Amino acid sequence: MNYHREFEIGWFGLALGVHHFQYEIDKEKLKRLEYPEIQGFQDFKFNIHLKFDKKSSFFLLKFEIDGTAKTVCDRCGDDLDLEIWDEFDLVIKLTSEAQESTEDDDEGDVVFIPRSETVIDISEWIYEFIQLSIPIQLKHPDDEEGHPTCNPESLKMLKQFSKKENEHPEEGTAGDEPPAQNPKDIWKDLDKFKF
Repeated sequence: MNYHREFEIGWFGLALGVHHFQYEIDKEKLKRLEYPEIQGFQDFKFNIHLKFDKKSSFFLLKFEIDGTAKTVCDRCGDDLDLEIWDEFDLVIKLTSEAQESTEDDDEGDVVFIPRSETVIDISEWIYEFIQLSIPIQLKHPDDEEGHPTCNPESLKMLKQFSKKENEHPEEGTAGDEPPAQNPKDIWKDLDKFKF
């Protein structure tokens, strides 16, 4: 069964102007689409709103990604319900048959497709944009005062381990380095030279 069909847009039959599409992606649907699993997520659900603006020779696509994911906090190791929201713009330019596009024609947020391709599969872009929406560091948010809302026991243990490491640095670590010099001391020996 072709699960990508849900993500195909037949642009040829659309009138000029703005069109809206809604999509939902969860772990099962991603598996059926045969895309790699999103690393570190136990479960997730994303709602994608696509604003498709059809012009005569190009299309403006705006993807809004909103969802939640169950993962583990990088700081304390506790379970984390991560809220994710992001938006991405994409321009699709139509080319004539004589201008067959190549992989080198894609320039970031601009994609070239031949006019003979009357259906666009957006599933790959949705997958890529979901991946780009994931923060680099997955952690509990800070409270209004800027303090972490992580598990206090885990934070206490982290603080103890970092104190021990600073008190007893192991061989080959930053503790073996000589103390930093004052930047002005670097130039004092230049005064000895006579010009």
